[in-house]
Amino acid sequence: MSTGSLNINLEALKRNWAALDARSASGVETGAVVKANGYGLGSAQVARALAQAGARKFFVATAEEGSAVREVLGRGPEIFVFGGHMSGDTDMINDLDLIPMLNSVDQLTRHFEALPGAAFGIQLDTGMNRLGMEMAEWAAVAEIALTAGPRLVMSHLACADEPDHPQNAQQLATFHAMTDGINVPRSLSATGGILLGPDYHFDVTRPGVGLYGGLPFEEAEPVVNLSLPVIQTREVEQGESVGYSATWIAEEDSVVATVSGGYADGLIRAMSGRGHLFFDGTPCPIVGRVSMDLITVDVTHLAATPRMLDILGPDQTIDDLADVAGTIGYEILTSLGARYKRRYVGDLV
Repeated sequence: MSTGSLNINLEALKRNWAALDARSASGVETGAVVKANGYGLGSAQVARALAQAGARKFFVATAEEGSAVREVLGRGPEIFVFGGHMSGDTDMINDLDLIPMLNSVDQLTRHFEALPGAAFGIQLDTGMNRLGMEMAEWAAVAEIALTAGPRLVMSHLACADEPDHPQNAQQLATFHAMTDGINVPRSLSATGGILLGPDYHFDVTRPGVGLYGGLPFEEAEPVVNLSLPVIQTREVEQGESVGYSATWIAEEDSVVATVSGGYADGLIRAMSGRGHLFFDGTPCPIVGRVSMDLITVDVTHLAATPRMLDILGPDQTIDDLADVAGTIGYEILTSLGARYKRRYVGDLV
């Protein structure tokens, strides 16, 4: 096999959902965010597993993503679209019973005119300044919108992964000011907000990255294991260089393994000369530049020639790898390339 093997543990995914559901206050419904193709792991398999775990509300970024999830789940579960009702989405929203989270007066007008009586939600901006209606805009349309009966009113926390950040309390207060007294389910928290405690939970929570093994949910089980096949090993003499631009020069006679994987597979160039792969728990440093399809690794210290090296797994989480590359676990997950042989572990009906 000349491509990496990406193992996705759906049972761990389900357990992470159950653990975050248990963290939610009594009476709060726990949904699931499956946008970006299930955080890069396959929205079909991920959504089906989370439905088995108990999720009945699913959140995606676009109507097209909602279409893929609806095809898997069938009718029944609610699918909310964070991007709202965009021009050209009307038929898809109508035919597939998607619920757009309306972000502006323009979207509200489009939805009410194109699909009168169809389900919708409202997204409010409480300080992130990204999506949603601000205070004045909401005040102008709240009566009309609430009379039509939205399925959900939500906002999104900007700093929930920093529990002591003052903006968390500010956004909570703003959300109360904008929504207290409405007879509509409310949602403020994704993974980080769940961990902030019950004051942030309201009626529905929307865990995302924590389901997939990422921070800030430190108790999450790892969901992915990525092993890369060794294509070739070679002896590199002291003073010889490896890879593009000769950025690594052997200080002693070395053995270097070339593995199948690179930035075309989501293993970004910033890992060059900084990251590690693992063989039976032993770290093996990346040497030279990460290229499009290949990574070179120093395996001089290994007693045996490896057939595979792990870059994600029990020895290195998505956030460990992200720290090395100067990014976040979300980017590592959602960048995992299409060339990997994906294997799903766990029961799917």
